[in-house]
Amino acid sequence: MNPILLSVLLGLTAAVANVFGGAIIVQKNWNRSYLKYFVALGAGFMLATSIVEMVPASVALRGKPAAFLVLSGYLIIHFFEHSVTPHFHFGEEIHPNEFMDLHKGYSVLFGLVIHTFFDGIAIASGFLVSDWLGWIIFLAVFLHKIPEGFTVASVMLASGRSRAAARGASVLLGAATVAGVLTMAVFRHSVSAGLPLSAGVTIYVAASDLVPEVNKEPGVRMGLLLFMGVGCLFLLDHFFH
Repeated sequence: MNPILLSVLLGLTAAVANVFGGAIIVQKNWNRSYLKYFVALGAGFMLATSIVEMVPASVALRGKPAAFLVLSGYLIIHFFEHSVTPHFHFGEEIHPNEFMDLHKGYSVLFGLVIHTFFDGIAIASGFLVSDWLGWIIFLAVFLHKIPEGFTVASVMLASGRSRAAARGASVLLGAATVAGVLTMAVFRHSVSAGLPLSAGVTIYVAASDLVPEVNKEPGVRMGLLLFMGVGCLFLLDHFFH
């Protein structure tokens, strides 16, 4: 299959996972306790994917300047998620409405839109390099898509928005992912920039967004799941690459 067409189809799949994550918080009767396991497993798999697969492929494409683009991708997301946004963490927002006003809710949404846009860039960039890299990046992205949709919908509800607005926010995240795929399709000859930038974003999301949420949980179960996520990448590399 054409790598761009496959990227678009998988980008749409990832977008559906965003919407599903938003639906979990909107429909209060759904059990959402298992989401923390997605966070832990996804953190390990994303971290391993970015460092073991994406960064070396980026250097092979662009040479030493790829390292500066990786760092730039990391700093871009830090800026939008933790400098522009005054309050951000993955998971359910438990602050009362008076502490999570509308402006903060939209700033969190904006930060996540930037992040999910680069998810799409990452998927398309991977498939432009090789089928193996594309599928591995897609899996890494997909694992955190449901918690991501859950997070943005939770923040919107906590800031006083309606359930419809919370659903709309998760849909917007999905749309941003597809937009990232389409942007990379248009600028496919710039894959040597798109891949390292998205590698930096992936490192940030794994190490700075997801791992702190894993560390908040007591006991060893969550930590073991993180190591299992890393192990999954090495097993896939050994048996399928």
